[in-house]
Amino acid sequence: MRPDGPHTLLDAHLVASRGGFHLDVTLTAAAGEVVALLGPNGAGKSTALRVLAGLHPLDAGHLNLGGAALSGVPAHARPVGVVFQDYLLFPHLSALDNVAFGPRCRGLGRAEARRVAAGWLDRMGLTAQARAKPRHLSGGQAQRVALARALAAAPALLLLDEPLAALDARTRLDTRAHLRRHLADHPGVTILVTHDPVDAMILADRIVIIEQGRVVQAGDAATVTRQPRTDYVARLVGLNLYRGRGSGHTVTLAGGLTLTTADVVDGEVFVAFPPAAVALYPQRPAGSPRNTWPATVDGVERHGDHIRVHLTGPADTAADVTPAAATELDLTVGRQLWAAVKAAETRAYPAAG
Repeated sequence: MRPDGPHTLLDAHLVASRGGFHLDVTLTAAAGEVVALLGPNGAGKSTALRVLAGLHPLDAGHLNLGGAALSGVPAHARPVGVVFQDYLLFPHLSALDNVAFGPRCRGLGRAEARRVAAGWLDRMGLTAQARAKPRHLSGGQAQRVALARALAAAPALLLLDEPLAALDARTRLDTRAHLRRHLADHPGVTILVTHDPVDAMILADRIVIIEQGRVVQAGDAATVTRQPRTDYVARLVGLNLYRGRGSGHTVTLAGGLTLTTADVVDGEVFVAFPPAAVALYPQRPAGSPRNTWPATVDGVERHGDHIRVHLTGPADTAADVTPAAATELDLTVGRQLWAAVKAAETRAYPAAG
């Protein structure tokens, strides 16, 4: 749900350019909300974060936090904490003094800042590492020190730029659990920039999809995964996605293929179904499938326990089959097959909204 009214803490319309790239993104968030900016490389996620942090100027639009305009306010004067992808810890300072840096910048004396920092390190499970320099910390420990440094300054807006990207798979799993717990306690707004859908779906209350500098879809994880609206989102959540014109239980795609759907639709719609719902046959099948079309094998790859088959035809399609079925079908590039999907396996929904 989009926050509105007195509970909205962040209200931003970010219009900015970097070289030939143009960003035009609207963001709102409530106090305590975690919003993930998700999108492919070059979509504009990091540019949006830099504008929020005051590291890149607004060309137009507005940026209000807690009712105060931040446009023109320098980065160091904003109530904003940032955790960068490579953490940017001060190498000559201990973990304790790295965390104390934020409170010191907010005007606390050395002793009080170190007391606050010690409390944050304790919350992060890092008391034993308080005197350690960054070079002696593991990746997960460094990430938690960077998060503690940002949170110790009590920011109204916390910005996380790919905070888990530098971690190995095992450390990422553990650190994600730590991060989720700490973000749940943060009273301000958190904006998480990521290209990893797992991070977005586990850590965020709401997901905003950005492509080519524009918001293309927004909602909670269930809505985004259930009803993707672009090819990028469909691939992200593992669905075949098509746009067409619906009438009753029938949707006609741009290439002329007609699909029968379980849903009743009218007008411009999307149709989606998982690769596992696609059955492949050497000849045109008879019987229950309502939707069949000729397809040509364009690529084959291992996908978990299955084989992912990429097909071209009236509708480019991904299909998942077992290794045994792949062998039986002789899945070589250029092989002519028939694809089929039952109407009950499809989901159709309006393209607008």
